Amino acid sequence: MRETIDQAVASIGEVLLGKEHEVRLSLCCLLSGGHLLLEDLPGMGKTTLAHTLANVLGLSYGRVQFTSDLLPSDILGVSVFSRETSTFEFHPGPVFNQVLLADEINRATPRTQSALLEAMAEAQVSIDGETRALPAPFFVIATQNPVHQSGTYPLPESQLDRFLMRLTLGYPSPAAERALLLAGENSLGRTIAARISPEQFLTIREQAKRANVSDSLLAYLQRLIAFTRESAEFAMGLSPRGALALVSAARTWAVMAGRDYVVPEDIQAVLKPVVAHRLVPSADYAGDGDALVALVARSVDVIPD
Repeated sequence: MRETIDQAVASIGEVLLGKEHEVRLSLCCLLSGGHLLLEDLPGMGKTTLAHTLANVLGLSYGRVQFTSDLLPSDILGVSVFSRETSTFEFHPGPVFNQVLLADEINRATPRTQSALLEAMAEAQVSIDGETRALPAPFFVIATQNPVHQSGTYPLPESQLDRFLMRLTLGYPSPAAERALLLAGENSLGRTIAARISPEQFLTIREQAKRANVSDSLLAYLQRLIAFTRESAEFAMGLSPRGALALVSAARTWAVMAGRDYVVPEDIQAVLKPVVAHRLVPSADYAGDGDALVALVARSVDVIPD
């Protein structure tokens, strides 16, 4: 199974150059059954990564460009009256895909952003008094621009918490950028064939659920979680949902590495993307979520003194 995952990472790397670690984390997020938030400046490859992930996993794909005038019905769908049948017929929106790309999600109003909450939490939507199930598996991959840019609305904590991971791609390395410049637009337009079949996807999910987490590792996890709740630098610590997300991602990361047990390095590898967007600094602390994660990592030892 590790070889299959390595092939998938390599295929995505043919389109998104020089970002192997971020690609592995993105795959880990989806293989854990979670939603992914990509936050970065425009033009960094966020949309390209989302589309390529859907291709590699062989999943149906829908995209919504979020704008200030976007309505919830533009995402969920709408019932239209049919003269032929004298009934209302439901026209499903792009949310009825296995992968929904919510592009620049923080450019829509909070009302429109909240239209995704039920879909992300329960893989279903309620429209016109009827609950409709979404295809399985269902993932939201959202991109957002930095909040200091004009025309953006910050995502509320309740919605941020629905994303298993938040990632930043950043600028490419000089070598990757040179390869991109030489290839031109041709590299971005490539269509990648599916590398992970639905059966393999389910197998990886099941293996991850069974990956062993020892008592000593659980104790380390609990010390990490307790530090976020007790230290004065935090206005809001890690919730039980966030703690479960950390365990789930660590288990998947272990399986991606070819192991059926979790080691401390697995937790440390996924700690920042899983935890940083869930933490709120206190009024007296000058750092952000990333700084809080660094504080946790250096303050909590794997083996207590």
